[in-house]
Amino acid sequence: MNILFVCTGNTCRSPMAEALLKQKVPAAAVQSAGIFAAHNQRPNDQAIEVLKQKGISINTASQPVTDELLRWADLVLTMTTGHKQSLIMEFPDFQEKYYTLKEYVSQADEDRWKELTQRRADYEEKRARLMQEFRHLDGKQLEQELEKHLQSEWEKIRQLEAALIDYDIADPFGGGRTIYEQTLTELETYVNKLVEKLDS
Repeated sequence: MNILFVCTGNTCRSPMAEALLKQKVPAAAVQSAGIFAAHNQRPNDQAIEVLKQKGISINTASQPVTDELLRWADLVLTMTTGHKQSLIMEFPDFQEKYYTLKEYVSQADEDRWKELTQRRADYEEKRARLMQEFRHLDGKQLEQELEKHLQSEWEKIRQLEAALIDYDIADPFGGGRTIYEQTLTELETYVNKLVEKLDS
């Protein structure tokens, strides 16, 4: 299974998660990327240091999320629901692959999550139908029509998401060493659960 971890800049959380998974499962096909990442930036110094303390080296370079990466991935694990939402908006064709790391390994909210997945699929199906129906309209008019016809579905999706437990892993960027250590501990907890789930 090809796994892609996604965060904001691909210099802290997602490369840390990638390094942890590679350390636990050396044969894993895993990469990381960022919603707003630049190309070829080295990981944050603090991230490198806290991993080094655990005997884990990290030698990735940042990369932005692309269609090509999303096609490669079987599973896309984001650090926050915000990242997941950004992917859904920008790359809707791959949304069945998107989960936050925490929600993917969590057993909680399963029924609600199933309903949410179904509503998202229905939303995308209706959106595609409307795009076809209103294809004669220009950009702004098309946007207005889509908003008008999809507003209630979008509201319901947002309500369901708001009712889910907090699936975010906080961004340590700008914090001190202690913050990075806390982030690493949290990431390791959920990467361990991910390994268990993939093995089961």
